[in-house]
Amino acid sequence: MPGMSDLRSLPSVDSLLQTSTVSGWVPLYGRNLVLGALRQALEEARQAYSRTGAIPDEAGLLAAASGFLQYWVQPTLLPVINATGVILHTNLGRAPLSQAALQATLEAAQGYTNLEYDLRKGRRGSRLEHAEALLCRLCGAEAALVVNNNAAAVLLALTALARRRGVVISRSQLVEIGGGFRVPDVMRQSGARLLEVGATNRVRLEDYAEALSLEPALVLRAHRSNFRIIGFTEEPGLAQIVALAHQAGVPVVDDLGSGSLLDTAAYGLEHEPTVQESLQAGVDLVCFSGDKLLGGPQAGIVVGRADLAGKLKKHPLMRAVRADKLALGALSATLLHYLKGEAEWEVPVWRMIAMPLEEIAKRAESWAQRLASTGVTCQVIPGESTVGGGSLPGETLPTCLLAVQARQADRFLARLRQASPPVIARILNDLPAFDPRTVLPGQEDHLLDHIQAALGK
Repeated sequence: MPGMSDLRSLPSVDSLLQTSTVSGWVPLYGRNLVLGALRQALEEARQAYSRTGAIPDEAGLLAAASGFLQYWVQPTLLPVINATGVILHTNLGRAPLSQAALQATLEAAQGYTNLEYDLRKGRRGSRLEHAEALLCRLCGAEAALVVNNNAAAVLLALTALARRRGVVISRSQLVEIGGGFRVPDVMRQSGARLLEVGATNRVRLEDYAEALSLEPALVLRAHRSNFRIIGFTEEPGLAQIVALAHQAGVPVVDDLGSGSLLDTAAYGLEHEPTVQESLQAGVDLVCFSGDKLLGGPQAGIVVGRADLAGKLKKHPLMRAVRADKLALGALSATLLHYLKGEAEWEVPVWRMIAMPLEEIAKRAESWAQRLASTGVTCQVIPGESTVGGGSLPGETLPTCLLAVQARQADRFLARLRQASPPVIARILNDLPAFDPRTVLPGQEDHLLDHIQAALGK
């Protein structure tokens, strides 16, 4: 940029506002934001002058102000293309919603709803009624409630049922999940006292019996959904724990985490305990997530005994952790897929889990042919997809990957992350690899165009 004599050469904010360029910005960004960008550009020019002795011209100032405006209004939450093969990718927002759930979210967002209004009686109602009947019918529970995530569900249950009292839990279940969330910390936050039983790898029924003699408020079972304990291990079954606790008059709360409503074993995976199985084992309350294997929006769900659920609904903490109308709308639409027996093809998570290897191979081959026609060196190789989201640790699904030849794989993937929409992939055997299982059908053209562009083809 050409230099000028001194700081007095800098134009004023008012004079810059009068230019045709800036006049065009005001309708797009608003006068206050434009003023802020001009002032920021002038301030940076003054600071640079003290180091370089140079003053930018008007074009340089406007370019700097334009950069500030674009940066300030750019959203930080962006849709991305998940080509990693991790179906429930926590860092990428976990479960994508079904079309029906998207439509329900839109309808709830764009106008008024009967969120807390009883249409039949013409007076105030309760948001807790939404989705409850669907959950009860699906799970075979007496009552249900929805909060904003599963951590909140567990915290609410412990606070409402066990504050200042003991909660029995196996040492093998004092887990930490993503983001530093630790079950013991949540239990302490609730005001409950931990009554740890057994050893890390071996817990016996008599360990529970000894703890139950201390008259605890409840027994908590936390499902180990993100790791395994193998080798010299022992642990009583859930039905045994429930029977022993009920003999002592103590309720059992089961933190299932992922909360599957379908049998994962039917899709070539290890069996993940379902919500229905926990209730059939006699568990009094089951807590699980809405955005993991259920395939819906972020939510924490509690199902089980009506008297215990009623205590949770009436607790003051309930207001702090309640779900909003968007989550309730999307969750209800998702639950309807299960009720109608169509979850396998309507809920994206289950559609990806159930996707036949032949279909994945066909998509990968079509991608390879299209890219090869533009001069891209690529091949289809065997690989593995994972469920993710703290579910089914160590379990994989066979897949076919598109592997692309790139000079520097890390830098190539970095360029893809700067595309619009960004592409997230992985490196396998030093090659960038893209898994068709987690790429939504409407994203294929963007994906292939971005690969070509990142390679300069």
